[in-house]
Amino acid sequence: MTLGVLLLILSIIVLLFGSAFFSGSETALTAASEARIHGLANRGDDRAGAVEKLRHHKEKLISTLLIGNNIVNVLATSLATSAAIAYFGETGVLISTVGMTILLVLFAEVIPKTYAFNHADNFALGVAKPVRILVVLLTPFTSALDRLVKLFIGRGSRPDESREEELRGMIALHGQTKDDAETREQTAMLASVLDLGEVTVEEVMTHRGSVMMINAASDPDEVFRQVMESPYTRHPVYSGKIDNIIGVLHVKALLRGLGKAADGPSQNLSITDIATDPYFAPETTLLIDQLQAFRSRREHFAVVVDEYGDFRGIVTLEDILEEIVGDIDDEHDLEISGIRPQADGSWIVEGAVTIRDLNRALGWNLPDDDATTIAGLVLNETRTIPSPGQEFRFHGTRLRILRRTGNKLERMRVWYEPQQAEEETS
Repeated sequence: MTLGVLLLILSIIVLLFGSAFFSGSETALTAASEARIHGLANRGDDRAGAVEKLRHHKEKLISTLLIGNNIVNVLATSLATSAAIAYFGETGVLISTVGMTILLVLFAEVIPKTYAFNHADNFALGVAKPVRILVVLLTPFTSALDRLVKLFIGRGSRPDESREEELRGMIALHGQTKDDAETREQTAMLASVLDLGEVTVEEVMTHRGSVMMINAASDPDEVFRQVMESPYTRHPVYSGKIDNIIGVLHVKALLRGLGKAADGPSQNLSITDIATDPYFAPETTLLIDQLQAFRSRREHFAVVVDEYGDFRGIVTLEDILEEIVGDIDDEHDLEISGIRPQADGSWIVEGAVTIRDLNRALGWNLPDDDATTIAGLVLNETRTIPSPGQEFRFHGTRLRILRRTGNKLERMRVWYEPQQAEEETS
């Protein structure tokens, strides 16, 4: 074997190593854990910092690696073809094509990419600095290539990378890895945190019809009896008509006021004096914004109003937290009412029960985009005010109206038939 042949073989081997380097680097730098790399960079790891900088300019990184990879591949193939022609004549083209295809696929693509994928973090940290140097050196070429591509195909539009969708996918994947109650609960809680940016206050508030309110003109002793019968610590105070909310009465403030008035008649105590100023929140406020508002204002209680300023209900910090962790019951909470199972598999449901509570409690999948309560869903779907005895089918349910007072649907029997919903969807 002559010196020239030996140098040619060594050159091809070196070029194959170069191709493996570029292929492996591309896989590792794109597959490395973003969270782990970010954590290492925060702790002062220079290599992790270099990885983050490379990934911040991903287009330039990919262009550099593709240019380098194609250069070494073409050069290695050209050397092998010229040598094969010199030794084997015309058949050398076929021999070099088959031989280099096998070598490039096996040693410059499959093996390095597989190894880089299985050791992405360590591989990325190892090649970060050399690749960064190459990116700087090839910047004129990558910039020219970028302009040339835009000249032919235009700037185009890059699809927005949705971090939220990525998180939802990771949460769903986590839930599929283990099928136990604890994992399902964790998955539901994590998904609920993301839902805070989509659910409005209106969907979780206590409707005005279910709010226990205090008349500012009531006798203090009567207010005391009313408060003692209530499981809640805060009550909206109205003057004249219910929509005129003038304050919020806390049980502690009432007891403190009655204590100070113990030496004199309790009639001297004014409810408006001990009530705090109300905090109003629009019904369209997203839960994530309302949570931030509660934190910044150090409030736990808000009066919900519509676009006209009319009283709609109340929302508390506990209502928002329950959207994340589920129902939070304490020793003062009343037993959940409004849903009663029947022997035939149906449910007696009060019209004021919210759709979200139904879906959570019974595992149903009724839509809550256009209505908050089950009664509202019936009204929205039927576009009428049905009479007792009428039945309807929609969204996988069969509903029979049981009681109606005026225009208010108070009670209905519901059969949930999910297979019907699937047929409607298909």
